[in-house]
Amino acid sequence: MKIFVLLAISLCLFSCAQLEPRYPLNKKQTPFLNSSAQRNKKLLLQEQKQLVTSAESDSLLEFQKSEAGFLYAYITKAEANTPLPVKGEEVIFQYQIEDLKQNLLYAKEELGTVTYAVDEEELLPALRVALRMMKSEEVVVFLFPSYLCYSYQGDGDKIGINQPLRFTIERLIHP
Repeated sequence: MKIFVLLAISLCLFSCAQLEPRYPLNKKQTPFLNSSAQRNKKLLLQEQKQLVTSAESDSLLEFQKSEAGFLYAYITKAEANTPLPVKGEEVIFQYQIEDLKQNLLYAKEELGTVTYAVDEEELLPALRVALRMMKSEEVVVFLFPSYLCYSYQGDGDKIGINQPLRFTIERLIHP
């Protein structure tokens, strides 16, 4: 019995060799990731120029730039003391989607009225960001880069790959 105990203890002590980290087998990924990042940066700059050009061509609205990289302009602005939505609050809204040349892709009648619990449900990133900054009864036009919309996939119908979009969103009064 003593032999088994001594054998077990010696195995535990001598089996603890220093572990060496495993290195990746495929070292060719880094150039791919770098070229992909460069491609995305170039695409983003190109889309930012398109957003600015679209905003400048719309003489009826005064667009502002957001920190997230999109442009927005108020058609109807709420009073200053009206609160912004908080997490979990239910908001009701209607919206339409256009391309940057204001060609209608999806009308608000086609998309219907949407009820959304802020930051607790799945929703297009562009709409999530927009609704967080909208007060009740506001109507806002947003010019979004493709990464906030349908990105490299499009919607398989009317919205193309890497297509920046114009959303007109109306936040309705909660009943």
